[in-house]
Amino acid sequence: MQLNRRLFIGSTFAAGAMLSAPVVFGQAKPRVVVIGGGAGGATVARYLAKDSDGALDVTLVEANPIYTTCFFSNLYLGGFREFESLQHGYDKVAAGGVTVINDRATGVDRAARTVTLAGGQVLAYDRLVLSPGIDFRDGSVPGWSADMHAEIMPHAYKAGPQTQLLKSMVEAMPEGGTFAMIAPPNPYRCPPGPYERISMVAHLLKQKNPTAKILILDPKEKYSKQALFEEGWGRHYDGMVEWIGPEFGGGAVEVRPETMEIVVDGEVQKVDCCNVIPGQMAGAIAQTAGVTDESGWAPVHPDSMKSKADDNVFVLGDSSAQGDMPKSGFAANSQAKVAAMTIRADLTGSKAFPAKYTNTCWSLIAPDDGVKVGASYEPTPEKIASVDSFISATGEDAALRKATYEESLGWYAGITADMFG
Repeated sequence: MQLNRRLFIGSTFAAGAMLSAPVVFGQAKPRVVVIGGGAGGATVARYLAKDSDGALDVTLVEANPIYTTCFFSNLYLGGFREFESLQHGYDKVAAGGVTVINDRATGVDRAARTVTLAGGQVLAYDRLVLSPGIDFRDGSVPGWSADMHAEIMPHAYKAGPQTQLLKSMVEAMPEGGTFAMIAPPNPYRCPPGPYERISMVAHLLKQKNPTAKILILDPKEKYSKQALFEEGWGRHYDGMVEWIGPEFGGGAVEVRPETMEIVVDGEVQKVDCCNVIPGQMAGAIAQTAGVTDESGWAPVHPDSMKSKADDNVFVLGDSSAQGDMPKSGFAANSQAKVAAMTIRADLTGSKAFPAKYTNTCWSLIAPDDGVKVGASYEPTPEKIASVDSFISATGEDAALRKATYEESLGWYAGITADMFG
């Protein structure tokens, strides 16, 4: 089935309409605080307000007044979208009955059920949703620090000014120069993301700087959609892209931002632009709230997205440790609907249906050459488990690849409308 904006919104709203009418316990409205206004947070806030029909007091805390999606930001790098098309405000979220506060959450007192904001405000909650995305692991790439070096060797893995900086650096590369990407170890946000980014950088360089070279230094033995990307790079960018896995030093990389050098297994190489995507962990507020474990991620119950550390706290999207689902915008949006249904049932007595989850990740390799991978999921006692999956095949004809790309455009329009109204 081709997915477009109308079908995406129609399916999600139909699911919401199936829920029974809310029954509020007591006089005061139960309070839900959501931290993080991305794919998981904005979605859960909107669905809680809409489906409870005013029975819940929903507050969304997000530091940025405008949200820039990391998904589809690679298409901006390749010149397929304007930067502004990735940006979304919260006016419609607020109009839907959500109190939106643009501030940064700095503390969570789970015993008192309060959240403290940087501006000094203290918010009480009955249920707390954490959807803060990712943070970076200091020291995961020797020589690189997000605080000290992101303006020299950008990560561009939290979309916004970093994305614009990386594109400007690629465009400024000298003729025949070298672009290097330090790929992240598992697990990380958007498994195909770094390799779609390589495709988009290659497309940009092919237009402006066709003798340039691209190096990928990768600590992983294999990566998402590998056969599809390698086929596409050979077809569209023959000889431009070189992937260096751990066997040949891709997992033993040091960077020297001040001299724009990378050191691969002891060998120094000068580059002209370096994109460092470091190791990742749950967003800082999840660590502060004490709901993460030694892995750096936040374990959740697979049937509800409730934190295993606290039944009053839910963790969505990239920050959660839930099982087989990838860390993606689609996955966070799907998890948010399960959490919203569970919270509403907890606080208003409405009916909760069995949890089901879905995900699809599209990647653009070249103009009208799109590929995808996806799955449906169900909770088991141990994890959210994949029960059915699909992936594009190598050797597909051009018409199917064009249709796959067009399907991704419909999905983006649909999911951002679902998140932000």
